[in-house]
Amino acid sequence: MALNTSADAPLPVGEVSRLIGGWIDRLGAVWVEGQITQLSRRPGAGVVFLTLRDPSYDISVSVTCYRQVFDAVADVVGEGARVVVQAKPEWYAPRGQLSLRATAIKPVGVGELLARLEQLKKALAAEGLFAADRKKPLPFLPQLIGLVCGRASAAERDVLENARHRWPAVRFEVRNVPVQGVHAVPQVVQAVQELDARDDVDVIVVARGGGSVEDLLPFSDEQLVRAVAACRTPVVSAIGHEPDNPLLDHVADLRASTPTDAAKKVVPDVGEEYERVRLLRDRARRSVLSFVDREERGLAHALARPSMEDPHRMIDERADRVAAVLERGRRTLGHLLDRADSELAHTRARVVALSPAATLRRGYAVLQKADGHVVRDPAEVAADETLRARVAEGELTVRVDA
Repeated sequence: MALNTSADAPLPVGEVSRLIGGWIDRLGAVWVEGQITQLSRRPGAGVVFLTLRDPSYDISVSVTCYRQVFDAVADVVGEGARVVVQAKPEWYAPRGQLSLRATAIKPVGVGELLARLEQLKKALAAEGLFAADRKKPLPFLPQLIGLVCGRASAAERDVLENARHRWPAVRFEVRNVPVQGVHAVPQVVQAVQELDARDDVDVIVVARGGGSVEDLLPFSDEQLVRAVAACRTPVVSAIGHEPDNPLLDHVADLRASTPTDAAKKVVPDVGEEYERVRLLRDRARRSVLSFVDREERGLAHALARPSMEDPHRMIDERADRVAAVLERGRRTLGHLLDRADSELAHTRARVVALSPAATLRRGYAVLQKADGHVVRDPAEVAADETLRARVAEGELTVRVDA
């Protein structure tokens, strides 16, 4: 319940601690899972002190239990082991400290761990974190490689030596972190996020040289899986454990079987690339020479054609043909003109022969009245009527004699 307090009416520290203890006492026993990080078993002491830690959230809580409770699992439980504890929360009022009083401790077996990892794997896969279309391609030749591995570990040595042997100019940004234990998850996540934030890092390699299922648990942690899924930089998983793949292998953009395999997949081999360039250059040279040879043969064939050997031959042939056609056209036109001239002369002669002027020149005359009417019948004129007579050389006036 909420307390009514103010600056004028505060509660003493002891009262607050007592109230907190009262609230905690109302809690019943709970089953808690975690990893043992500190274990204190003093000789002759009847109480065992240990610290239970949640690596995913970096939270720890103190646990106490009677010696006989711990002795039941002492042979299989030690620091770093994952356990399930049945305990009741307790509040130590003088120091204001929360702890758990364990009444039962059970080690988490490998089969149970694998079953939980399988459930987590299915849940993350359902979210699409392992989908192939989310995988980012690795750059052909990374200039700077981020490496997350244990300090002075065989995995670090394998990656660095093999990568530099394949491509001596490659550079690394190494982050040494714990790769097992309670501090592994937060520090690996921090290292991956720091490398991903750098624009000059082209690819990130998370490497470890194998280990037991328990040792590899940090690389199946949900927090690490989600951190890798959120990376914009390609991530390579090189854990080196074939029988059981940690979840990091599924979310990474590329999985390598070992750290050495990671170096081979991330960095190209300079000798192989030189050989590939040589082969491509030879193939390009052969292609160009084949093309030039084919074009030369085509050009020679084209030049061997009559039209190319004597380009004016066709023009000369066409010129002779044009001259012949022109000459034939002239002859034909001349014949047509001559025939037309002859026909015109004959027509002119006929016209002249039939014209009234020719008749007048033969001595005939045409009589016309004053109104121009031609006289064809003597009955058409009257006595003493003046007529106009038209002859070949002109006109004259005549009078009709009664």
